[in-house]
Amino acid sequence: MTTPSKPLAGLKVVELGTLIAGPFASRICAEFGAEVVKVESPDGGDPLRKWRKLYEGTSLWWFVQARNKQSLTLNLKHPEGREILKRLLAEADILIENFRPGVLEKLGLGWDVLHALNPRLVMVRLSGFGQTGPMKDQPGFGAVGESMGGLRYITGFDDRPPVRTGISIGDSIAALWGVIGALMALRHREVNGGQGQVVDVALYEAIFAMMESMVPEFDVFGFIRERTGNIMPGITPSSIHTLATNDGRDLRRDELYGVIDRWANSLPLEQLMQVLNTAEVPASRIYSAEDMFNDPQYLAREMFLQAKLPDGKPFRMPGIVPKLSDTPGSTEWVGPALGEHTEALLGSLGYDAAAIASLRAAGTV
Repeated sequence: MTTPSKPLAGLKVVELGTLIAGPFASRICAEFGAEVVKVESPDGGDPLRKWRKLYEGTSLWWFVQARNKQSLTLNLKHPEGREILKRLLAEADILIENFRPGVLEKLGLGWDVLHALNPRLVMVRLSGFGQTGPMKDQPGFGAVGESMGGLRYITGFDDRPPVRTGISIGDSIAALWGVIGALMALRHREVNGGQGQVVDVALYEAIFAMMESMVPEFDVFGFIRERTGNIMPGITPSSIHTLATNDGRDLRRDELYGVIDRWANSLPLEQLMQVLNTAEVPASRIYSAEDMFNDPQYLAREMFLQAKLPDGKPFRMPGIVPKLSDTPGSTEWVGPALGEHTEALLGSLGYDAAAIASLRAAGTV
């Protein structure tokens, strides 16, 4: 199921996740060669299958988020379903889960049990508030993490309430931290005794870690950064380096932005971009999806991959990030149908046709 030249080929990942954070983390692993088995409930599977724009009843987002994954349906409330999962995990390298803390423990699948089953297993746990602390049992989503982590407070204009970004940035950043943590744990396992460990990622901490100088500025000066609209506070003007020093510019911030705004508004967009590019000033138009589809830079970097929907209709999906020079990632197939790989995976675990039929009849798969 993997290409030998990919950097994560040979790794087996089991995903117990829904929606965004867990599935995005395992998607990255799948893009770079890991064999990813996505375990889904037989009664509908991941809700992301029905989110946003649907094509023939399935979310277009799903086809991207679950690309290169195998779908196995398991009812984890059924003892035999949990036994199948244990068989999978006994030979897995990474488990990625984003249940609320305590759910796996109630199913008899906590870290102590899984570590005893497979001491090499790395367990990535993504949750709103982490596995410890007074808030660990509370439900937490990306929006909560963005709020508690500090991002929402500084986003927007000072005369209006905070606003959110148009994507689930908190979940996605947490997923990236999860992958980083998993790779570090695998490196440790490789060079320090072969033991796995838990990677505990809280959504609010994933955002908090990105908040630049917020903590020391408050601790040393009692300074609380507020919303400043389109202005990056303390860096004036952002990305312009033909003026004197930043300290001097920042003291006259409003004056400078007024000059720049009046000059920018006096020129047609294409002429403005030409002048800025000639002067080697970093600048960009604000892109819509349509702009991206026709942009030479996007096309040169192969940031749109051609794929086919289940009925054969061609469509484009996002390209692979990051770009590796020798072992690049790729898309082998789009998000699978619910349970598409169940029989093959059960067969690989030693279940014959009669046993699989019995499991289906019992509602286990």
